[in-house]
Amino acid sequence: MEVFLWQGKNRKGETQKGEIESISEEAVRASLTRMRITPTKIKKKPKDMFANIAFLQPKVKVTDIIIFTKQFSTMIDAGLPIIQCLDILHAQQDNPTFKKMIKEIKESVEGGATFAETLKKYPEQFDDLFVNMVHAGEVGGILDIILRRLSNFMEKAAKLKAQVKGAMTYPIITLVVAFVVVAVILVFVIPVFQEMFADFGGELPLLTQFVVTLSEVVKKKIIYIIIAIVGFIFAFKKFYSTEKGHAMVDDFSLKLPIFGDLIRKVAVAKFTRTMGTMLSSGVAILDALDIVSKTAGNKTIERALVSVRSGITEGRTMADPLEESGVFPSMVCQMISVGESTGALDTMLDKIADFYDDEVDQAVENLTSAIEPVMMVFMGILIGGLVIAMYLPIFKMAGAIGG
Repeated sequence: MEVFLWQGKNRKGETQKGEIESISEEAVRASLTRMRITPTKIKKKPKDMFANIAFLQPKVKVTDIIIFTKQFSTMIDAGLPIIQCLDILHAQQDNPTFKKMIKEIKESVEGGATFAETLKKYPEQFDDLFVNMVHAGEVGGILDIILRRLSNFMEKAAKLKAQVKGAMTYPIITLVVAFVVVAVILVFVIPVFQEMFADFGGELPLLTQFVVTLSEVVKKKIIYIIIAIVGFIFAFKKFYSTEKGHAMVDDFSLKLPIFGDLIRKVAVAKFTRTMGTMLSSGVAILDALDIVSKTAGNKTIERALVSVRSGITEGRTMADPLEESGVFPSMVCQMISVGESTGALDTMLDKIADFYDDEVDQAVENLTSAIEPVMMVFMGILIGGLVIAMYLPIFKMAGAIGG
């Protein structure tokens, strides 16, 4: 089998191009004709010398999965069989890693496996939520609707993640820059001033003496300081990788001022959006809670959802265990209770998710607005303090001369 690059026009006269695997150029022409595309150019694809080196291949991104899901939904809705959909998606996929994956999925489905069973082989790209919803779609004969819901869900989840990441990026970059600038000043700039002060003689102001002493310590111990920082990061990661450490850090994160409230709102938005999407797609509530708890991303939230699942198996509602956990806001629990009593829990969960998406938007905006001036003041005090400390002896000598 060879890989061919093709270009052609569809029935509307629009130019399209892609790749297709076939035994010959004639077979490619026949395949394109079946796809109602008139080929204008067909040639063999050049061999990639790095194709078999895994770490040099591009990763499959979330955006790749979203586009794949959305296009798959459109084609299923148009009445195309799954095999043909996968064939078309394989042909037009640019990412070689994902292209190979789609080909393997197609071959597996051709061999008799269901689409959901095949996706289980790729847990990094298709998680339990994706697989279970696809399974529900195949069983219920509504795969196109399920895939559309999945693509919408993933888009909103990606947007939420990007918002939180954006809010955290600015302070982290500012702190790193501040650390580097202060280190450079202490190691390279302060010693120059120190030599100058030594030539002048006299007693240094208290602030200047503190900075000079700090510079000497940093110069002598810089290697040990770097090792200590790296060691702390390694130890923290090791601690966080343990069950107890993960739980302690996650619990502490929810109690942080400002950031804790944002983390809680993100968790509520993610839980309600995921749960609502799964219930509306026909996934059983116990299965949905099991999947949602594993994908919560926070051990405290996960424990609360596990207790909810246990409560439901004992005949309780979802709202009561959620309220008892103390993790979820009272308003969320009350709205879920109303949704349960009216038989429209999935709709109510979607409404809560929409509300908390807006809440996260506002929280991120407020956090960004608050952090910027705080970080500017912090940088000003830090760098300005060092500069003032170095110029105090000069001001003192100028005053003495003037006097």
